[in-house]
Amino acid sequence: MSGLSTILIVVGMFLLGGMYSFKKQGMPRGVIVLLGIASMMCLLAGVLRLDVWS
Repeated sequence: MSGLSTILIVVGMFLLGGMYSFKKQGMPRGVIVLLGIASMMCLLAGVLRLDVWS
């Protein structure tokens, strides 16, 4: 299960980087908010699935 957790955390970090990049480019606020929500969901799911926490 730690492989899936790692993938979720990496995807969440990738989405956070995309959110930062979109903000610097001046993309619409709705896109940035949706990207932020998706990244937080991935990070939270990855952390909760770690064997250390369960």
